[in-house]
Amino acid sequence: MLFDWLVVSQVIPVNPAAAVRGPKYVVKRGKTPVLSPEQARKLLDSIKTDNIVGLRDRAIIGVMVYSFARVSAVVKMKIGDYFDDGRRAWFRLHEKGSKRHEVPVHHNALEYMDAYLEAAKLKEHDAKEPLFRTANRKRQLTDWPMDRVEVFLMIKRRARAAGLPPSTCCHTFRATGITAYLSNGGTLENAQAIAAHESPRTTKLYDRTKNEITLDEVEQIRI
Repeated sequence: MLFDWLVVSQVIPVNPAAAVRGPKYVVKRGKTPVLSPEQARKLLDSIKTDNIVGLRDRAIIGVMVYSFARVSAVVKMKIGDYFDDGRRAWFRLHEKGSKRHEVPVHHNALEYMDAYLEAAKLKEHDAKEPLFRTANRKRQLTDWPMDRVEVFLMIKRRARAAGLPPSTCCHTFRATGITAYLSNGGTLENAQAIAAHESPRTTKLYDRTKNEITLDEVEQIRI
């Protein structure tokens, strides 16, 4: 990389290390922390929904869990990105590489979203306005969209209040949703499609279904 930069900067005419290739780095298991279904349910149920901030936070986590959405795609959502085609509700996510990705809405996420939109009266607003908004000191929603850092801090705060591991982060819910889906008989190909991954190998990094199997086998070593 240094020599490439020197060539581009016209310091040297050619890259003498062009033929050198580094060792292949292969990752078969991701490092993203994953919650069990019971932990995820505990977190969602721990959020008080007697105020608009609680309804918003539960809806955000619900979108990430049930659609495998990245936090960057969630904060970019507009009101019109949660829509009904006459048969069912959908999420329209704007993923990496400017890819538009549509996912059917799980019935739990549907409940969370409808409760949030009704309390915030967002159905009365323009479809191009932000869906998930910041809140002021009076716990009232503003016109400004949340950003990734605000969602991250919210998740840390909610996880701590629910007694969940401090490693819980935004990406945790993507991995948690994929693992829960595969554990219940879902296919890797469909998980890849829902998560909008280019390769099933990427989706496999989020799969922790083998962990329990490995532990059960290790426990067979009775000494």
